[in-house]
Amino acid sequence: MITVDFSKRTALVTGSSRGVGRATAKLLAEAGARVCVHYRNGQSEAEDVVASLNGTGHAVLQADLADPQSARDLVDRAVQKLGSVNLLVNNAGVFLPHPVDGSQDFEEWLSIFTRTLNTNLIGPAAAAYQAIQHMREQGGGTIVNVGSRGAYRGEAGQIGYGAAKAGLHSLSQSLAQEVGKDNITVHAVAPGFIETAMARPHLQGEAGKAVKAQSPLNRVATVEEVARAILYLASPEAKFTTGSVLDLNGASYLH
Repeated sequence: MITVDFSKRTALVTGSSRGVGRATAKLLAEAGARVCVHYRNGQSEAEDVVASLNGTGHAVLQADLADPQSARDLVDRAVQKLGSVNLLVNNAGVFLPHPVDGSQDFEEWLSIFTRTLNTNLIGPAAAAYQAIQHMREQGGGTIVNVGSRGAYRGEAGQIGYGAAKAGLHSLSQSLAQEVGKDNITVHAVAPGFIETAMARPHLQGEAGKAVKAQSPLNRVATVEEVARAILYLASPEAKFTTGSVLDLNGASYLH
């Protein structure tokens, strides 16, 4: 049951054509928000999400967040579509193998490593920068960044992912300290494995059983559980949690 009233809120949710972003967009719309759905690929999926949202006045936009200028422009275009953006959910991310075992030559490895950092950290930072400019003019707002337990636990084979998510957590904390005076709060959520298309290959067979067994609940998170956490962090009730990183990993990693 959605009890928070977001009827005066406008939200840009990156990476919302599927997975956690899709579930978040739906919850926000159910709570009354007008939502801009973002996608990199999968235009038809994004349009399907918009068509499924409660209410009216929603929008859909494409951008490649590996390009920080594109991420910045995305925020401006969302403001043009919605009239304002007082909630930014930085959810878009990539999880691409780039081991250091020599199976990839250096140029291939560096290309994937760089794209991982750009998409998971630099793009969100650029989007946050631009969102803050608008939020200051509007008298406040909220940013929720989707991090990862990999920021603490490490990500063998995807070292750029863990590094970027650690940076995203730190970015959230630094921004929270800087922009709180402007009535802008910044929060982060750090899920473990989630039942998404991106994680599905890692959740199959014996390896998947081992992943699920990392939690005493013997499962991974659902997209709805993560979306509900984002909804809470975006709500007025969570305002004083600004600067915090909410773990959401079923006790699979404690620190």
